[in-house]
Amino acid sequence: MAGGSSQPSGPDLTQGVATDTIADGAMLLGHVGDAPVLLVRLGAELLAIDATCTHYGAPLAEGIVVGDTVRCPWHHACFSLRTGRALRAPALDDVRPWRVEQRDGMAFVREPLVAAPPPALQATPPSVVIVGGGAAGNAAAEMLRREGYAGPVTMLSADASPPCDRPNLSKDYLAGDAQADWIPLRPAQFYADHKIDLRLGARVAAIDTAARSVSLSDGSGLSYGALLLATGAEPVRLDVPGADLPHVRVLRTLADADALIAHAAASPRCVVVGASFIGLEAAASLRARGLTVHVVAPEKRPMERVMGAAIGDMVRALHESNGVVFHLGATVAAVAPDAVTLSTGELLAADLVVVGIGVRPAVSLAEQAGLAVDRGVTVDDYLRTSAADVYAAGDIARWPDRRTGQRIRVEHWVVAERQGQVAARNMLGRDERFDAVPFFWTRQYDTTIDYVGHAEKWDREAIDGDPAAHDCTVSLWHGGRKLAVITVDRDQEALRAEAAFETAA
Repeated sequence: MAGGSSQPSGPDLTQGVATDTIADGAMLLGHVGDAPVLLVRLGAELLAIDATCTHYGAPLAEGIVVGDTVRCPWHHACFSLRTGRALRAPALDDVRPWRVEQRDGMAFVREPLVAAPPPALQATPPSVVIVGGGAAGNAAAEMLRREGYAGPVTMLSADASPPCDRPNLSKDYLAGDAQADWIPLRPAQFYADHKIDLRLGARVAAIDTAARSVSLSDGSGLSYGALLLATGAEPVRLDVPGADLPHVRVLRTLADADALIAHAAASPRCVVVGASFIGLEAAASLRARGLTVHVVAPEKRPMERVMGAAIGDMVRALHESNGVVFHLGATVAAVAPDAVTLSTGELLAADLVVVGIGVRPAVSLAEQAGLAVDRGVTVDDYLRTSAADVYAAGDIARWPDRRTGQRIRVEHWVVAERQGQVAARNMLGRDERFDAVPFFWTRQYDTTIDYVGHAEKWDREAIDGDPAAHDCTVSLWHGGRKLAVITVDRDQEALRAEAAFETAA
């Protein structure tokens, strides 16, 4: 996604605006020189911050104000209006706060303010080891430094590539619209500058919680004062004849994406196995590259299990209007070098097969270490595991969810980053419950779908708007309680749903 216009919008805030023209809780987009600045009234106060989200460059003026925060309209990052601090992922960088002067019924925005340091740390571990280089692990490492932790931080990533913008791999990057240098979350120098010891290709073989140590597959070891398990999830593979052929690909890592792009260049006919988010995003991206795409899945509607029938029908129609052919109620029986045989007996020509049939949490290390595991690593409200000073975050963590009253596990980027941030702060004694409302998004062709909340089952779908027109809100209810809200191209409505869930009993 591109950022906002580089041309200044709105009034020149250095020249002043009448204070009575800004309602309580309202935002005014203006500029100071070439810098877009957001001016917000909170009661008698007027606060100003940079107006562009530091994640993908979204215009914060199109978001909403909640308390003394502003929420990004695209991917729900949250910034403090008082300090500019990025309070919640996916934004990892702060925005600048600006000094506001009120005089004679006018408000003038002056110079940027110096950010206040975080509160002093009361107790810190002698060292922190993070197992995993994905969303949760990277966000945790960065938060440790932002909170003022000065001890050793080591991130052990089995991946050969540095932490990357994984949601982009199946979207713009696979479609060919994102350049390679957009994908790393940070340049290599960032980790050196922040004294984060990022070790790539580092596989942890065992964890000894009694000795507070980890052993690596190369025979080396590390001790830790606090440990974060952020091992993520592993793609489920096809288990049929021919599934190990070289043109059968999954999409999880940057290397996977690069291999898939290389295959796509010489493979005009593709079969996508699975109507998951990854599968359908890949289908849209490969159509953008000009491949013919067939999607094979056992369900009646794509995405119905997660989003319900109305969105499922909309998604199918969206893809079909872009040339995708669905084969629903079917599975893959066998793969040949140039074809796929379905359980129905149908034969599909295929030079490339993309498998998107789900993932499994990577819990083998946790099991070996004797941690409590139940369809994921069991954690408490503070993301602590059953072992002292060992935390878990991201795709492996199953935590107690206040809204459903159940333990849940969510495999989505923003949740993983937010959990990594909370786990890091709790390692430093902040005693912060993880209570963020789950949120994820998918963008297919020119349509964005946002999902807020968590519903594993429901007994009612309430629809506002027209899914066929790609303008709607669908609420999923169970037992008279709203559990999740899905919006299609209604950014502010998704934000309002998130804020409502945050305050609901």
